[in-house]
Amino acid sequence: MSMATTPTPTTTASGPTAEQHGIKKHSDGGWGVVPIQTRSERFHSTNVEDFPAITGREATWKYTPVARITELTSSELDGSPYDVTTTDTAGVTIEWVGRDDARVGKAGAPEERASANAWTSFEKALVVSVTGEDDKEFTLTRSELGQGARGAHTIIEAAPFSRATVILQNTGAAHLTENLEILVGESAALTVVTVQEWDDDALHVATHFASVGRDAFLKHIAITLGGGLVRLNPAAHLVGSGSDTELLGAYFADAGQHLEQQVYVFHDAPHTRSRVTYKGALQGVGARTVWVGDVLIGPKAVGTDTYEQNRNLVLTDGARADSVPNLEIETGDILGAGHASATGRFDDEQLFYLQSRGITEDEARRLVVRGFLAEIVQKIGSPALQERLTDAIEAELTALEPSTSAGAETAGPREN
Repeated sequence: MSMATTPTPTTTASGPTAEQHGIKKHSDGGWGVVPIQTRSERFHSTNVEDFPAITGREATWKYTPVARITELTSSELDGSPYDVTTTDTAGVTIEWVGRDDARVGKAGAPEERASANAWTSFEKALVVSVTGEDDKEFTLTRSELGQGARGAHTIIEAAPFSRATVILQNTGAAHLTENLEILVGESAALTVVTVQEWDDDALHVATHFASVGRDAFLKHIAITLGGGLVRLNPAAHLVGSGSDTELLGAYFADAGQHLEQQVYVFHDAPHTRSRVTYKGALQGVGARTVWVGDVLIGPKAVGTDTYEQNRNLVLTDGARADSVPNLEIETGDILGAGHASATGRFDDEQLFYLQSRGITEDEARRLVVRGFLAEIVQKIGSPALQERLTDAIEAELTALEPSTSAGAETAGPREN
C-alpha cells in the first residue's frame, strides 16, 4: 500500500502558514523552498521511493552512523511473517493481517526513509488486540529474526475502556527496521514495554506511532540494553480531549554501542497531558547515546500540561552522550510546559557518603547507577520483568573499571 503525500512546507491544513511566521524562501542559490518550521509539517509517506538516499547530513540522521544501517535504508527487505512466542492471556489475541486492513496507517506514517522502507516491504502486519476492563499482562517475544535484513509492521489496538500491559521482548540476532502502531481507544489504559536485549552485533531501527483517544492513557517504556546499533523513535499523538501519555526510557551503552532515541509528543487536543523521562548510562570507549525530544503544542491544545527531561550518567572516558530537548508552543492558553537535560559523571558527594559507611568504591558506583536507572524500571508494573531487568543492569555494571571512570565526552545542553 502506498500513501505518498506531496511536501507542502509553506502551509498545512491545520497549522500556521509561512506568512504567519514571517519566513521567506532563500534568496541565494536559486532555492525555492521555505524551511519547515513546525514539527508536524514534516513530509511523510509510506513509499520508500518518495525519500532520497540518506547522506547523514539530514537533521533527523545527523547523530546516527548511517553507514552501519545502509542495508535497512537502501536495500530490499524480507517482509514475510516471522515466528513469535506469546503468553496465553485472556482478553488479548494476535493475528496476521493483510496490508489492506483498516487499522494499518491509523496511528501515523513514516517521516524518514528507514521507516518507509519497512512500510513498503512488509507483507502482513502482526496485530495484538486488547479487550476487557480487567488488568492483564501479555508478553510477545521475538528471538529468531536472524541476520537477514528484515522489515516488519506491528499494531497494538486497545479497545475503549480496556486495560493491559503489553511487553515486547526482543532478543537474539536481528537486522531489523520496523514500524509499531499503537491505537488507544477512548478511556483505555495501556502500558507498552519494549525491551531490547539483542545480540551485540544486532541492528534495530524502529518508529513507534501512537494515537491516544479521548480520556485515554498510554504509558510507553523503552528499555535498551543490547544491540550494536539501536535507534528507537516513539511518537505520541494526543488526538482526544483529556488524553494522557507517559513516555519513559532507560538505556545502558557499552563500548562501541550506539543507542538512540528521538521522541515526539504532539498535543493536538484540549486538556491533554504528557510526561517524558529518559535516563541513560554509558561506559567504555566508543559508547554513544543520543536523545532528541520534540514536544509540539498545537493551536487546538488549550490547557496542555507537559514536561520532558533527559538525564545521562557517563561512567568512563571515551563515552559520549548527546541530549537535545525541543519545545514548540502554538497556543498561549496552557497549564504548563518545560524541559530539562543534564549529562554528567558520578556525584562525588554520593560516593563519599556511601564510602563513609564502609561501602567500597566499586560497590558504591554500582549502587548509584542502579538507583539512577531504577526510577524508570520500577514504573513498568511487572514485578518479574522489573527484577530481571535489574539483574541485567547489575550484570552490565560488573564490567565497569573504577580506574577508568575519571572523565567523559558529553554534548548537548545542560539544565534548562
